[in-house]
Amino acid sequence: MKITSVLILLALWLPVAFANNGPVAARVNGEEISEMRLERYFAEFLEDQGRAVGNIRNPKAYKQLRQAALDVLIDRELLWQEAVKRGVVISDATVQAQVEQTRQAVGGPDKFAQRLSDAGFDEPGFVEYTRREIAAQQVFAELTKGSAPDEQQVRAFFAEHRAAMSRPEQIQARHILVKVPGGADAATVEAARLRLVKMQEKISQGADFASVAQRGSEDSSASNGGDLGYFARGRMLPEFDAAAFALSPGAVSEPVRTAVGWHLIILENHMQAADVSEEQGLEIVRAHLARRQQAQVRQQVLAQLRSSNRIERIDDD
Repeated sequence: MKITSVLILLALWLPVAFANNGPVAARVNGEEISEMRLERYFAEFLEDQGRAVGNIRNPKAYKQLRQAALDVLIDRELLWQEAVKRGVVISDATVQAQVEQTRQAVGGPDKFAQRLSDAGFDEPGFVEYTRREIAAQQVFAELTKGSAPDEQQVRAFFAEHRAAMSRPEQIQARHILVKVPGGADAATVEAARLRLVKMQEKISQGADFASVAQRGSEDSSASNGGDLGYFARGRMLPEFDAAAFALSPGAVSEPVRTAVGWHLIILENHMQAADVSEEQGLEIVRAHLARRQQAQVRQQVLAQLRSSNRIERIDDD
């Protein structure tokens, strides 16, 4: 059980983890999940998604998210009930070790006791809640045990995606742009070039390229000192691409003319193409397919539990 999750639960819904007084959101084989418990868990559910209740303006989206949060609580209850059916027993030593880990993560005995008190919860109740969570997670792990991905499937997937797993040649560069309007006459083009040459002279005399770019570049990257990050061949305009990839790290180009104007380029880093080895690639694919397979098994197990138990979703009405 993640300590961070436990801390959130302490703040949000431990007071009603077992008490289900008031309006009911759902029943799982007769066991009630209260509206209050759902309301408190809903805040945690949204926080995990980087959302806040006040920012959800669409009533339909709000209802869908609330129903998804209720799904999670129903699944937790189903797993706990399944653990009881299977006679899963969690030792006192295991529970106390988890409680102690949480106590220390909160900041020690005094802070832990205060957090429980603020939440309207006592330590025996938290110990029982911890036992239930560990039991539910244990039975879920047993139900979702899966075999390793088929090796033939692994090799076929690797063969199909090997090119995408390899890293192309890339460079990291900065540039300064002096724009030239389309259809500009020769005098305008030359004036723009001379402006760039003056900046080039400052850099050759020791001025910092990024600082000069911030003050003089007319590209949107100026605020970042002209930084373009890493890019592969073919990402930039052809003339820019050719000049940039011809540079050595630390070198500054001569003025380069493209369809948008005049550029001055400095190459900061050059990474050669790297082809993933067969051994590395197969290991990456095995892990990817195992995660995908595990996710599918988890969904299938939860779907089976939902279909074979009696669930009343009152909050959906």
